[in-house]
Amino acid sequence: MRSAKDETKMAPEGTGGTDSGKPSRNVGDALRQAYDDAVGEAVPDDLLDLLKKLD
Repeated sequence: MRSAKDETKMAPEGTGGTDSGKPSRNVGDALRQAYDDAVGEAVPDDLLDLLKKLD
């Protein structure tokens, strides 16, 4: 019988890498997409106001 703690101690299955130890191309694509999404976000108005006060 396993407890809930035993589940968290187990190593994750499949790392998504290849035999050579390099991460798969999908990981790189996902990171690029996340970066592009973050760069495309608008700066909140309250942060812009704070930056204007520093000038």
